[in-house]
Amino acid sequence: MEGIRIDKYLWAIRAFKTRTLAADACKGGKVKMDGNAVKSSREVKIGDIIELKVAGVNKVIEVIDLTKNRLKASLAVEKYNDLTPPEEMERVELIRQMKTEHRDRGTGRPTKKERRDIDRLKES
Repeated sequence: MEGIRIDKYLWAIRAFKTRTLAADACKGGKVKMDGNAVKSSREVKIGDIIELKVAGVNKVIEVIDLTKNRLKASLAVEKYNDLTPPEEMERVELIRQMKTEHRDRGTGRPTKKERRDIDRLKES
């Protein structure tokens, strides 16, 4: 296999749920190769480095093997090498932790004073 369309490849390795979403990401400039946004018809070859933004995460992948068919997740990860820097994953985890609030079970709802203190902390 010489090459495959980038939208089809990203769909096949399960980076996007549908091929339409992969094509829309290409149109929106969320998929880049060599620092330039690519069209969905761009051909991918083995060894290419693809930068894509999926759900707020800036992922970097290297193409190891090409496939035209959608694979199950356990096989899909064998078709690419994830080069995403660990700092990016730490940033995503930090954002995820900041969005959720944790309150110990059984402590009940916050009092009016506690809620005001919480609001004050969130503003900072």
